Amino acid sequence: MDLDKIIQKIDSLSPVSITGNRLMEIISNPDSSLTEIVDVIKYDQAMTANLLRICNSAYYGLRTKVESIKQAVAYLGLNTIANAVMMGHFSKNLTAAQGGYDLNEGELWKYSVSSALIAQSLAEKRHLDNIPCLFTSALLKDIGKVILGTHIKDAFKKIILSVQNDGLTFLEAEKKILGIDHAELGAMVVEKWRFSPEMVSIIRNHHDPLKILIGDDLSISIIYLADTICMMVGIGGGADGLAYRYYQEVMDRLNFTDVDLQKTIADFWEKSKAVEELINMSGGR
Repeated sequence: MDLDKIIQKIDSLSPVSITGNRLMEIISNPDSSLTEIVDVIKYDQAMTANLLRICNSAYYGLRTKVESIKQAVAYLGLNTIANAVMMGHFSKNLTAAQGGYDLNEGELWKYSVSSALIAQSLAEKRHLDNIPCLFTSALLKDIGKVILGTHIKDAFKKIILSVQNDGLTFLEAEKKILGIDHAELGAMVVEKWRFSPEMVSIIRNHHDPLKILIGDDLSISIIYLADTICMMVGIGGGADGLAYRYYQEVMDRLNFTDVDLQKTIADFWEKSKAVEELINMSGGR
């Protein structure tokens, strides 16, 4: 497999706009104020229209229709506005079918948004202060699948045999057969887009059992658990969904009990119809 050709396909993705890059700088910098997001998007009519459409979805349950960014911030808060902007901006790269992973059109986007919403919920429960950064990392963590999809399809039998015969995870088998896995490729994508080192690290290591427990930062643990919950409820796993390992240490590190886990899943399912509408609206459908 020609690894250079795979990496070159990063350029085939829809690039992040100048506005998008500025937004990423804001949410990645702990010293910046999220009010700067309003200053950036208020001059972008398309982004503003998309934001208001998302904010008026049933998921947020507003009784009054939001007609301005100022209203949206007042009703929903800056964290939610930042997350809604990120959904609207990055959907175009994640809505297509990914045949190699057995994901139909819209399924990768559904998986990405669901994982991001669950990550936000988990982060709020642990009172973390970098929620927009975590949300966007969860949203984009599988961007590498968009590039690897074709190659996975061609090498699928070899990868599955490695999973079955060698006891590898799907990620490890990707690396063995293709020379790179979707997490590493995703990290290369956001690195090329000049996202923060924190986001690059989260995306690179969101499946990595050796690094999720290192240091005091809970970010990778949150993303890993959100990913696991999505797979547990059967969202967007595709061909690789069951070929990963579960690490109880992550639950323990986050002080998350089985009851906490069940409540998180129940809360998500309670909003399932609203989540579906949000996914469709943010994906431009």
